[in-house]
Amino acid sequence: MILLLVAGCSDDVEPPSESRATSPATDEGTDFDGLVKVDDGRSLYLHCTGEGSPTLVLEGGDEDTSDSYGFAEDALSGVTRTCVYDRANLGQSDPDPRRRGLDELVDDLTQVLEYGEVPGPYVLVGTSGGGYITAGFAYENPEQVVGMVFVEVPAPFRNPPAEIVEITRWNSEVNIESRDYLQVEKDAWAARTEIGGIPVTVISNEYSPNEIAAAAFPSEARGMRVNVQDQSGWLVLSPRAEQVVVHTGHAVEEADPQLVIDAILAVVREARA
Repeated sequence: MILLLVAGCSDDVEPPSESRATSPATDEGTDFDGLVKVDDGRSLYLHCTGEGSPTLVLEGGDEDTSDSYGFAEDALSGVTRTCVYDRANLGQSDPDPRRRGLDELVDDLTQVLEYGEVPGPYVLVGTSGGGYITAGFAYENPEQVVGMVFVEVPAPFRNPPAEIVEITRWNSEVNIESRDYLQVEKDAWAARTEIGGIPVTVISNEYSPNEIAAAAFPSEARGMRVNVQDQSGWLVLSPRAEQVVVHTGHAVEEADPQLVIDAILAVVREARA
């Protein structure tokens, strides 16, 4: 299921400082708010607060900037080091007009953590479309990942209608991330594998009959009916994985932010244990 959410940006944001870890994001107890250069010369915005291990890495949903986790940062950084960033083409990060598949998205996350000197191990949190990126990172770096939280990360869209295919093309005029949305979903889903015996929480929404009836396309309605069942597919990532079923709608973090905060902190506690 593709839900494209446009995040607003403030005109009053001061430009962040640029660094390649000259002022590391990992200094314990020191906030970091700046730009980190990646290999092709682009810069990605990174913001880290708090101290402690494991480090929480928060990945926003489709078209969401790092601001999308503003509801949780204070609560989370009071417990452990917490980092957010802006993907290419979003927020304070540089643009990248090229096609962005799963490899490119994961590579940017890997580089911003490496060059920003953000220490592992990591608990990865992915909201909606961000969950495919955290999953991809975990497949490639299982030794660095000690916990994961998926917040309403659907299975790939089955038989998407032509309208969805058109607007989610990487070079569509309305695709501000230049992300190959449908292929990213398929690639992350097809690559599912056990990461290890780590705590994993999958938060899945059970849609009401009224919500399903209001779906724009028959294929979307079919996906909504089996959303919880489909999302149980993420449980293969760990023998300790569990699914939490909610009735909030897709935007769980907006309807019940405390539930999301509590789920993340529970995984942090389990990872520490």
